[in-house]
Amino acid sequence: MNKIEPTVATTSPAEAIAVPPAPSMAEIAAARAAEAKPAEPPAASDPRKLDQLSRIEDKAARIEEKFARYEAVLTRAEASLERSAQKVDIAAGTMDFAGLREELASLRQRVKATPRFGALLLTGIVTAVLTVVLTVIVLKAGVPGVLPPILPR
Repeated sequence: MNKIEPTVATTSPAEAIAVPPAPSMAEIAAARAAEAKPAEPPAASDPRKLDQLSRIEDKAARIEEKFARYEAVLTRAEASLERSAQKVDIAAGTMDFAGLREELASLRQRVKATPRFGALLLTGIVTAVLTVVLTVIVLKAGVPGVLPPILPR
């Protein structure tokens, strides 16, 4: 079975990613059947031993098939993970770091241009003083046609 090992070397995006297909269950079963040595059949005089042996062989075959399926699934998952890692590596290699630096510099300038605590405090004080002065003027002089003068002159 071919095992795919992760690579450290970077590949260019133009190179094709070749992943060998996982062997099918039939191929795996055929290979395991060829590897298996034929067991000596028990004596024909004892049918219970023959029946028990055949059940054990069936169970072993089912376990091998299940293992082969899990192995194929894990091989496909490993290949998929390797392809995803290569795509992330390619994407990370092609990021525009100069553009990112420019964006951060412009954001930093915008943050520096915002008013700080001192400017906001001064604006609040000036606004309060001007509001009081204008209110006193309106109360003394009044607004023609709307509000007569309320405070004495």
